[in-house]
Amino acid sequence: MRRPLPCQALWLLGLALLALALIATNLGAMRLSIAVLWQAHDEALRHIWLNIRLPRVLLAALVGGALALSGCVMQGLFRNPLADPGLLGISSGAALAVGLSVVLPLALPAVLALYMPMLAAFLGSLAVTLVIFFLSRHGNNNLSRLLLVGIAINALCGAAVGVLSWISNDAQLRQLSLWGMGSLGQAQWSTLLATASFILPASLGIAFLASRLNLLQLGDEEAHYLGVDVKCTQRQLLILSALLVAAAVAVSGVIGFVGLVIPHLVRMWLGADHRWLIPGSVLAGAILLLVADTLARTMVAPAEMPVGLLTSLLGGPWFLALIFRQRRETDG
Repeated sequence: MRRPLPCQALWLLGLALLALALIATNLGAMRLSIAVLWQAHDEALRHIWLNIRLPRVLLAALVGGALALSGCVMQGLFRNPLADPGLLGISSGAALAVGLSVVLPLALPAVLALYMPMLAAFLGSLAVTLVIFFLSRHGNNNLSRLLLVGIAINALCGAAVGVLSWISNDAQLRQLSLWGMGSLGQAQWSTLLATASFILPASLGIAFLASRLNLLQLGDEEAHYLGVDVKCTQRQLLILSALLVAAAVAVSGVIGFVGLVIPHLVRMWLGADHRWLIPGSVLAGAILLLVADTLARTMVAPAEMPVGLLTSLLGGPWFLALIFRQRRETDG
């Protein structure tokens, strides 16, 4: 099958995202219409549309795009389509920090206590990134060593979270479990703006490095001969990717499969050129998480499902089917 022109594909994804965002803003336990913005007598409905639905829709798109972009960078750096944003233990570090803030809370003012899980997740993610780079500098500082360090940190953080779950009370255990399954229920304009202030600059930085990431696909030695500072570029991309995951996980909890499935699918559709793969992954990731979050808050309304469960239920079988399909094509 002939691939579409990348520019046309990006326009298609952008229009689909815009249409889905408008639809999602109108859906929920109470069906609304954008017309409530101009109806003077419906102040309460206008508040729901502008201050509850719209921030959540925009946050879902922002987080989905960030997770997919991080996965795209990881798969490009490791030259492995099965690489994942949680590969280096960044998500596990965030989970451990949130676990500590929940089970061993600090005496903080009410405003700070409300945002403490998000702040803890962000600090935990960045702390793990610093630890990974500190440990990886002892030796040849290649990506394989980073991968092994990340796997070890994943195991240690997972064990620590298990201990925290064991010593927690029922309320704390429930909070930990819900956060670990992912949710966008705390979306507000302040949350959206704070998250965007980290995700947007990091995304622009990665887009600026797209051409160098293409050259890295040729191998470290070839990229060096073509004028790329391999170590510096790898370090920059990993830090920016860690920043994306930290900001996304801090505000939404652990949401799986977006960073694994989306870049793989977009690469099959648009090819391996990161100048197109990066914006394509961002738009497709935003679409996937927006659809999943809309389903999570409408399928069992007025209750709400954790969005991380839906992304795993949607992404897992689909990704397994792709793996078996590729294997049949390779064997054939």
